Amino acid sequence: MCKEHTTESDIEPPGARRAGLPCPCRPAEVREAVARAVSERCRATHTPCDTDALEDVLLVASELTTNAILHGGGVTDFQVDVSGPGVRLSVSDRSDRLPVALPPTDRQGRRRPGGHGWPIVCRLSRDIRVSDLPAGGKCITAVVPLV
Repeated sequence: MCKEHTTESDIEPPGARRAGLPCPCRPAEVREAVARAVSERCRATHTPCDTDALEDVLLVASELTTNAILHGGGVTDFQVDVSGPGVRLSVSDRSDRLPVALPPTDRQGRRRPGGHGWPIVCRLSRDIRVSDLPAGGKCITAVVPLV
């Protein structure tokens, strides 16, 4: 995990998804849902949307979703909440395993493929929480600044 990026905050594990809405489970679907939520918030508050900050949010959303697919048995829930100066993303999966950052090389000094997702999430997020889910699995909640 990236403990240096974990701070105390009011983040709570996500509740149930709103009834009738399908869970976006692929990175492209999650990015679309996040872009729509941020765009709606900017329109509603009559504030300009910082495109660089939005790109960071979309990257974190994509990495969390991809990691849930590759390492967590698939996405079981996704939530996005745009409030204040940040976006709270919550991605749940079936695995109880905590995310880890691997060294870029193996014991023989050979470069490992991949392994960039979790460090990207840690670098771009202001706050990260990993919560166990009652039925098993975990939820990773990251807050990414919008300014």
